[in-house]
Amino acid sequence: MQFHTLRRVHKGKHSVQVGRGGKRGKTSGRGTKGQSARAGRKKRPEFRDIIKRLPKLRGRGKNVLTSIGEKLSPVNLSVIDRIFGAGETVSPKTLALKSVVRLCGGRPPRVKILGEGRLTKPLIISSCLVSAAARLKIEKAGGTINQ
Repeated sequence: MQFHTLRRVHKGKHSVQVGRGGKRGKTSGRGTKGQSARAGRKKRPEFRDIIKRLPKLRGRGKNVLTSIGEKLSPVNLSVIDRIFGAGETVSPKTLALKSVVRLCGGRPPRVKILGEGRLTKPLIISSCLVSAAARLKIEKAGGTINQ
């Protein structure tokens, strides 16, 4: 006995195919008439209607011209002169501790020092952006700027 000579004991029984559409006969399990009975049979998905009602998120809306970068917190020299003593270090961290600027997400913000007002004592400025007018006044008072 070899594998290619084996025969089935019972001959395979196949039901006779009736009507168009194969095994099921007449309407072939498609019911009667209508969209579901036709060829192609694509029903529009209901969830699509819900999706189509949602607004599209396009671009950046009305604020298209505002910068994406982190905002600078402006601080005038008059405020710094009033709050800090001679020789103290002015940084975003010290400004936040003295409640001159607010924390942004738990971190000190980026600070820019502007030249409004007078500076009467030497200060050490670190990790702050400084305007040209403020730079002149800080150096004139004997302070230093570290980036």
